[in-house]
Amino acid sequence: MPKVAYWSLGTPELYTLLRQLCPLGIELLTLDTGEEAERLALAAESDAVVVAATRFTAAHLAASRALRLVQHQGVGWQDTVPWPELAARGIALATTPEGTTGPVAEMAVLLALAALRRLPFADAELRHGRWHVNALRPVSRSLAGRVIGYVGFGRIGQAAAERFAAFGTTGLYFDQQVALAPEVAARLGVQRAESLGALLAAADIVTLHVPVTAATRNILDAGAIARMKPGAIVINTARGGLVDEAALAAALRSGHLLAAALDVFAEEPPPPGHPLLDMPNVVLTPHISAGTRDAFEEKLSAALGNVAAFFAGRPLRNRVALPALVADG
Repeated sequence: MPKVAYWSLGTPELYTLLRQLCPLGIELLTLDTGEEAERLALAAESDAVVVAATRFTAAHLAASRALRLVQHQGVGWQDTVPWPELAARGIALATTPEGTTGPVAEMAVLLALAALRRLPFADAELRHGRWHVNALRPVSRSLAGRVIGYVGFGRIGQAAAERFAAFGTTGLYFDQQVALAPEVAARLGVQRAESLGALLAAADIVTLHVPVTAATRNILDAGAIARMKPGAIVINTARGGLVDEAALAAALRSGHLLAAALDVFAEEPPPPGHPLLDMPNVVLTPHISAGTRDAFEEKLSAALGNVAAFFAGRPLRNRVALPALVADG
């Protein structure tokens, strides 16, 4: 029976749910503390690992003796697994698109609304006895009528556009690999931007939906943020490495940007003293965009089912073609 390590540190309640979802034919291993020594020991005895936001590193891979499969719990594997080393050892990597699209798209809208209305600030102030019934009117905005800029327009970006459109928005998208049919673009209320710069100059809200790669790391750097429309808002439910957080903080302090809402960070969790932590015009959540029970059940059922199929000799779904990626540099 193959041993499968769940690489995220969970609560007892989460582990109970996870074991209920686990198919017959595999032995599920979980973490007690998440400390590095425990992870190295777990890697050494695992035949497969299920990886999410917590990185499975080259050191973990080096400690493994029987590893044959890394099953990513989501789709953003580029910055969470040592894929060149996996390719060199012939270890399979697969993704889990199930359970991600809808919840992340919902979170993008939720964060946009919270940022537009300064929701965390208003909530915190009320709990401290300060009743800001009129104080936020000069800075609070409505979502209806806003222009949304989608950086990346795959499954999640398009699902977000469907949801934003219901609020009366229009949109621009920038994705070099996506060109929508006119009828689809009309249904989503979007047009293709000629360039990233054109999108940044026109959008009231910029929402990020791309993986972190050499081409996209710090795609919102100081220069890109300076090109954004004054009073715009940044939403990031993708990966923290897409945004230069120091430049973002500076633009928020100066008033060039109205607000930001981040579910992901360059370093997770963000360290004490991080410049965004104390800003009243920033909404922060701990990488929970796909973190609903509904999403977890769908995602882990698919991920563990794929692992079980692999060890039963059946085809591996959503396999990443690592040798081709290595060959392409």
